Amino acid sequence: MADFDQLKLENQLCFPLYTASRLVVRSYTPLLKRFGITYPQYLVLLVLWEHKTLAVTQIAKFLLLDTSTLTPLLKRLEKMNLIWRQRSETDERVVMTGLTAKGEQLQAEAAGIPAQLVNGLNFSGEELAQLYQLLYKYIHQSVGKVV
Repeated sequence: MADFDQLKLENQLCFPLYTASRLVVRSYTPLLKRFGITYPQYLVLLVLWEHKTLAVTQIAKFLLLDTSTLTPLLKRLEKMNLIWRQRSETDERVVMTGLTAKGEQLQAEAAGIPAQLVNGLNFSGEELAQLYQLLYKYIHQSVGKVV
């Protein structure tokens, strides 16, 4: 008789990772609502706040997204006048993206969001550091395996 214990939900590593991801996004939603942006749009802005101007392919690489997933996010952010997009003058296949003045201003307004999220968690600093290290270890090990 087959042992199906490995197929119990409680024995799946994927389930707590998936659920934690959903819960984090749900926690960010009210914090981002006042800015009118979604969590994926916030991630794009985080990358641009750090790097200022990037090619779309570079943003996709930072966020581990396909450009086909990223492009609609960028279009919505551009419509909101938070970013600009334009084709590179040296290579028309490359689309460059950067922050508008409104997008730069939003950085100062959103600066408190990470602390708000962390303050809502019931983790010690050491536990947060461990979680961060373990998640990034998993991400770095998996990135080479993603097709």
